[in-house]
Amino acid sequence: MKPDGIPEQMKRAFAITKKDIRIYYAKGPVVIFGLFMPLFLFLAFAVGNRGLSMPFLISGLLAMTVFFTATAVSPVIQPWEAQARTLERLIACPITMKTLIAGDMFASFLFAVGIAAVPIAIGLLLGIVPIAPLLLICGIILASLCFSALGLLLSTPATNVPSNIMMLSSLLKFPLIFISGVFIPVEQLPFWGQVLAICSPLTYFTDIARYCMMGTHTFPIVIDCAALLVWTIVFTILAIVLHERTVSRRI
Repeated sequence: MKPDGIPEQMKRAFAITKKDIRIYYAKGPVVIFGLFMPLFLFLAFAVGNRGLSMPFLISGLLAMTVFFTATAVSPVIQPWEAQARTLERLIACPITMKTLIAGDMFASFLFAVGIAAVPIAIGLLLGIVPIAPLLLICGIILASLCFSALGLLLSTPATNVPSNIMMLSSLLKFPLIFISGVFIPVEQLPFWGQVLAICSPLTYFTDIARYCMMGTHTFPIVIDCAALLVWTIVFTILAIVLHERTVSRRI
């Protein structure tokens, strides 16, 4: 069956978004992995590093929260659905893989943007007011899209066992936290760490958050925004292409 035009596909993508939110995102694990885990990491690091300023720590908490929330569930949606035999019904519908990816990605994006308000609120309670609120909002939007696309890219291996994907996701996410300037400024990392930091999309959002909270940054803000946009496009295209190749081996 030939899929309908773009407006109809967009409606179907939003239907997939609503389904994802109802089944997957309105659950405890999203709050645990998206908010509590970054918060506990933040508290552990803050207690052991009393010389760091609170704006530095809050900007790192914001970066971790957006990153963990956007990648909390998106990597395992398709493995879960393949395991429950619901992916077959989706594939049989008149939708394209782009529509399916867009629906999953938008659900992850909405939750990442929403939960990002929590660390910002914590900062406001501590008297930390963003000096560039519009830039911060734009950065959160870009980063949420980018990390959501990354989460979908991580779900491309042809498996219907969610734990396999979660293991792969954790192996990537936790090292990125420590090389992306969240706890240690990029300029203080060793040379090999700085090289790896340049390759991490989290580095650029952390830099934007730090500028909006402290007024300092490592890279030009234009470069930060451009890098997030480029990574979003790359991750999205790769996710679509790889899912199209592997979906038949899941069902």
